Formats: sequence, structure tokens, C-alpha cells
Amino acid sequence: MSSLPKPIRKLLEASEDKLLAPFAAKSGQSFGRRYPEKEHDFRTAFQRDRDRIVHSTAFRRLEYKTQVFVNHEGDHYRTRLTHTLEAAQIGRTVARCLGLNEDLTETIILAHDLGHGPFGHAGEDALRDLMVQHGGFEHNQQSLRIVEVLEDSYQEFPGLNLTLETRIGMQKHSDKKVKGYHVESRIADLSDEIAYDCHDLDDGLRSGLLKPDELEDVRLWKSAMDYISRKYPRIKETQRNRLGVRLVTNRLVSDMIAQTQKNIARYKINSLKDLFRVASPIAGFSSEVRKDKIELQDYLSIHLYQNQRVIRMTNKGKRFLREIFKVYKDCPEQLPAQVQERGKKDGIYRAICDYISGMTDRFALEEYKRLFEPFERV
Repeated sequence: MSSLPKPIRKLLEASEDKLLAPFAAKSGQSFGRRYPEKEHDFRTAFQRDRDRIVHSTAFRRLEYKTQVFVNHEGDHYRTRLTHTLEAAQIGRTVARCLGLNEDLTETIILAHDLGHGPFGHAGEDALRDLMVQHGGFEHNQQSLRIVEVLEDSYQEFPGLNLTLETRIGMQKHSDKKVKGYHVESRIADLSDEIAYDCHDLDDGLRSGLLKPDELEDVRLWKSAMDYISRKYPRIKETQRNRLGVRLVTNRLVSDMIAQTQKNIARYKINSLKDLFRVASPIAGFSSEVRKDKIELQDYLSIHLYQNQRVIRMTNKGKRFLREIFKVYKDCPEQLPAQVQERGKKDGIYRAICDYISGMTDRFALEEYKRLFEPFERV
């Protein structure tokens, strides 16, 4: 590292100052980290955050955590990891078009789902119910807890010691003042929404739980199908569906970029300080597309997320987590030694919650068998 030229990071910071919009977050102007560190020679502060997240244990576990379909349902459905990567690509595209900080936007998105437990939102519901009298559980707050406390890779400090900007961006359900601190956090939030709307649509079609002809009442889908029918009248069904998903994605991304540009001009946003005098979020969709997006989300909620097959899968996972939690609570000695030690510091409920929320679907299923099946090796 010492053999590389010292000015590289400074050049990158100068490039940000020159090329990015005046209201973009600049790594050279970061408010820094909770535990002071020497800056890196050839990576900016936000690039360093991103790399720490990618190399974290929690990030690797996303590969085997449910998005909609439990991991063993098939190899081609999205997981938390592939969702995160797709959302990050959308976020980088939007940030680039708006002159925002791509590295910060990507970093926030890569970290935003670290706190999700196994079995998707059903797993989160189970942990929330179990922790209702013990400090609660919410996956965004758990993501922060992971990067601030639970990751254990550095002798000098707990967690990953990320910049304040990244940690603020991860609080996407916080009050408006915090959410408006930099536009990159809002872009990350909306890119996340676009990614899961569109890839859940794709996975629903792939699984057969969603039918293309029944989607004709959804305006975003119908518009895409009308275009495809005109341009590719002989297209194969699988290609049509995938092109339809791409067109819906492009429509949402394009509209977000265009509407955000309009909002920036309308509110005369010329600096980070200007963001605080505007009550409404700067980044967003046009009223027409926002209505269409809500319509798509409502359709997915009814026809995919509440489909019998999905409900049966996720509720099974919810039961697993409740029973595993009870076994640990009744006999904490069954927990790994480091979890028992954390229980002495943070309380046994919080330690169990941290441990279970960090499990992948696969590990949770295997642990359930170890705890409850009499002939399974422990």
C-alpha cells in the first residue's frame, strides 16, 4: 500500500468536488467516523465504507436469506444478496445521472438489508413479536447494530466504524430531517423499492404464481406489453416477460430521474444546506407514475405475497424461529459461547435475537433439525 502514490485519494476527492452537483455528498467533506482513523491512501471514505460492507460476514450471509421464495425453492429466484446487488446498480445509475455521489449511494444500498433475518418479512415479523417487550426488532435498526456493534473484525473498535453519512443513509425510516440530510439516502431508498417491485414481478412470473394475461389490468405492465406487441409480435413468452420487467424497471428509473431533476430546479437546490429548508423529499416520482407504482405494489401484495404457496412457506419459517427462540431462552447453555457472553452484557433476549437474525434460511432449518429431530446430530 505504501508504494502507491499518496495523492490518489486527494485526486479522487478533488474530482468529486469538480464533477458532482453542489448538493451531492462529498467524501472529502465527510463528518468522519465515530472512532477516528487515518484516511486511506487510495480510497475515499465512502469507498472504504463500501469495501468494509462487502467484506463483512453479514453481507456474505445475504446469499442464503429469503427475498420472497425460500432458498431451497429454486436456484433462479432472488435472494437478499441478488436483490441488494440489483438495487445497488439502479442506485448507481440514478446517482450518476443526477450528479450525486455514486459511492455513497451504492454503500448505503449494500448495507441496507444486512439486518434482515431468515425467511424474509415473515422472519422479521416473528422476531418483532418475540422482542416486543425486550427492545423490539426492526431490520433497519438491526443493520445499524451490525455495522456499529456486532461485526467483529477490528481490534481498534467495534463494528465497521463507517462514516456518519453512511450510517445516516441506513436510517431510511427515520424522521424527515435525517432522511433529508443527503439526497443519496433517498435515492438508495427508492432504488431499493424499484428493485424489489420489479424483480418480485419477475420471480412471480417465473414461478407461475403471476399470470401475464391477468397482469393486463396493471397499467405499468399493460404499457410494456402494448409496446412489445407492436415491436416484437412473434416474441417468445419467456423473452416477452423478461423484456416487460425491464421496461417497467426503465419506466420507474427514468421517471425518478426526471422528477427529481424537476424538484431540484423547482426548489432551487444548490447546496446541502438547501435540502433542510424543503419539507418534501427532493427525490421521487411524478404523481402519475407514483400511482402506477402503488397499483403494481398492491397487485403484488395480493397475488404474490399473499399467495397460498408463499404464505405457507414463510409461515413455516416463522414457526421455526419462534420455536428455536423458545429453546434458547429456556436453556441459554445451548447457545454458542460468544452468544452467551453477549447475553451477559446486552440481556439474553437481545443476544438470542442478534443470533437468530444473523442466521441464513439454510442454517435456521438445519438448527431446527438439530434441536428437535431426535436422530439428528447436534
